[in-house]
Amino acid sequence: MTDHAFSDTERRAVYRAIFERRDMRRFVPGGTVPTDVLARILAAAHAAPSVGLMQPWRFLRITDPALRTGIHGLVDDERRRTADALGQRESEFLALKVEGILDCAELIVVALGDDRQRHVFGRRTMPQMDLASAACAIQNVWLAARCEGYGVGWVSIFEPADLAALLSIPAGAEPIAVLCLGEVPDFPD
Repeated sequence: MTDHAFSDTERRAVYRAIFERRDMRRFVPGGTVPTDVLARILAAAHAAPSVGLMQPWRFLRITDPALRTGIHGLVDDERRRTADALGQRESEFLALKVEGILDCAELIVVALGDDRQRHVFGRRTMPQMDLASAACAIQNVWLAARCEGYGVGWVSIFEPADLAALLSIPAGAEPIAVLCLGEVPDFPD
């Protein structure tokens, strides 16, 4: 142990958040996330490491019910295409709950920014580092939400071009995640 280590209590809290984080699909309908809590969770996202401090992520908070319904439709379309591609396992897959878009308190789309090509440091030989950096930001959302008592589900079953068109995302930007955030009935083991 070094002089820079957290106290035993602090370490236990960090490891608890890591080991109790779950990819949630079930949310308490009608739940809310207080503004100050949402601000802390998003601040944690922006504190994530990013190569060259490029912070390539954009967090789009979806508050329009029609957009939420549209996103749900895109995800459901892809869910059906995926089920069809699974052949014999189609019905097994269709029985799974793969998202909580209509039930979660907050819906956030994460996209890689349209200006990320200008970043050379850390991306010249490994251009995918913008995606890796954004994944770190999403992990921070998950951990911060868990500390606050909320769940997050990362939905990745959508066609990025269709979601970009629905949200009028600028050319060159790319949606990589739909995050469902809210109160959950429990955190399974």
